[in-house]
Amino acid sequence: MNAPTATRAAAFGVPTEAYLSADYAKTERDKLWRKVWQVACRAEEIEQIGDFVTYDILDDSVVIVRTDAETIAAYHNVCPHRGRRLVDGGCGHARSFKCGFHGWSWGIDGKNLGVVRKAGYGDSLSADDIRLHDVKVDTWGGWVFVNLDPGCVPLTEYLGEVAPLLDPFEMVKMRYNWRQWLRFPCNWKVAIEAFNEGYHVLGTHPQIAVYSDKPTWSRSLGIHGNFGSASREGVGGATAGAAGAPDMRIGLAVSLTQIWEEVKATTTQSMVDIARNLVNELPEGTPAHEVHLHFMKRVIEEDARNGITWPMLDPAHVADAGTDVHIFPNTVIIFGPTFALCYRARPDGYDPDSCIFEVYTLERFAPGTEPKPDNLFKPDLDLASWPKVLLQDFSNMGQVQKGMKSMAFGMARPHPIEEEAVVNFHRVLESYMGSGGPVELG
Repeated sequence: MNAPTATRAAAFGVPTEAYLSADYAKTERDKLWRKVWQVACRAEEIEQIGDFVTYDILDDSVVIVRTDAETIAAYHNVCPHRGRRLVDGGCGHARSFKCGFHGWSWGIDGKNLGVVRKAGYGDSLSADDIRLHDVKVDTWGGWVFVNLDPGCVPLTEYLGEVAPLLDPFEMVKMRYNWRQWLRFPCNWKVAIEAFNEGYHVLGTHPQIAVYSDKPTWSRSLGIHGNFGSASREGVGGATAGAAGAPDMRIGLAVSLTQIWEEVKATTTQSMVDIARNLVNELPEGTPAHEVHLHFMKRVIEEDARNGITWPMLDPAHVADAGTDVHIFPNTVIIFGPTFALCYRARPDGYDPDSCIFEVYTLERFAPGTEPKPDNLFKPDLDLASWPKVLLQDFSNMGQVQKGMKSMAFGMARPHPIEEEAVVNFHRVLESYMGSGGPVELG
């Protein structure tokens, strides 16, 4: 797989139906959310037998629980007796589940353990009638995915090209660093698309564009999408250096420090510390490629001393892999050798103008040093709550949703080369929804 080259491509427009229509939002439940594999949690959230989390999507709620050291199960979060939500939400640890209404109970294997005064039912209740209803569940890369469609394709088939693209980065060995969420006054698609292309960097993040203002490429990966920087080098990630810096030793230190301070992701503290010391380790005039090689060697060595092992990455694969992957429909991963910045967007009920948006970072840690952060609700859009770069992204969300309602706005016009993943997203949406797909422009 090779990164696409910047050639002429057909232009497409995306109508506003998928973003603004209340009817479309209602239809998504049955045509989309009850048909797709979607990230429910990370496996580290349910490490011990009996640990569980709940995942809610519109009218459906799923309980994901570890049943033994190797097995994770998922059930519809509903009592088959009278329909009460079995678990009120969140996460926890349970040896069994008990309905708070009439006291029926189930084991973590989904089998019914007890029906209050069951004799009154006679022979009318079979074991299948009263067990918890299973939800398809599988894992990949440390994530736990669920699918509400009992006839769905296997997760490996659904992921398609994404798995071989990201498997070498061994994200299964990463753990949460920090987690936060909030509500946006926009459609969930507006929110997730903001992180599904690099075309916005010059306009939204001008301070980052100082270091790399070159074009990005974008491509389809089956039903998923992917983009990367035309100037990406080596295994250092999207923030590997300051393009055109007269002294790459200084360029790396400045750019990585800024990213760490303004994103708190897409690099690591060890990378920043070593970059800041390059001026002491290398003479002035060291060629840029030698600075990069020395930098990566030093980071890998320092991480190893601290118990953090790097994946064995083929530089050619890393160069081709890009910066960012969108797993259809609602997860985006910005990735590197020892880190990932991740986003998940979900509808907030059936209001097309509101969504739930989650941000979390992953890192490799030395065994026994992994943090266990709570998923914090951070509704305030200020520097005390969110890093600067994310606030810049967030500033677009509500304004895009408002702007699309203008009588002067007919459709979005994604860049044919740099936003191909966005166009592909809407092609795939149309395949599920039956309407609202992109139209070719003359």
